[in-house]
Amino acid sequence: QVQLVESGGGVVQAGGSLRLSCAASGRTFTSYVMGWFRQAPGKEREFVATISWSGGRSNYADSVKGRFTISRDNAKNTVYLQMNSLKPEDTAVYYCNAGLTYGSSSPGSYWGQGTQVTVSS
Repeated sequence: QVQLVESGGGVVQAGGSLRLSCAASGRTFTSYVMGWFRQAPGKEREFVATISWSGGRSNYADSVKGRFTISRDNAKNTVYLQMNSLKPEDTAVYYCNAGLTYGSSSPGSYWGQGTQVTVSS
């Protein structure tokens, strides 16, 4: 089992950048494929990005490809989401997720509490 805590959300102007962090507890962090999802007001939660257990492979939703970068530091039990060129439509609560199957956009079993990202126009 793993517990996840996100941080790094906030308010940013369009075109700006934010970096989200997700700290995981538990000694099995390196065995989990990790991912980020987001949920905008009135919309369903959607896949954003995923990264393999080693960090060597990553996959993105088309809407963020080329702007967002997912990475992980297994020594720190942390996964990151670097978000550049932010758009107002990126406004959402962002959730860290563990236990996905790499290549799938379906979430795994473990969720963080979420962190709010607001992009103003």
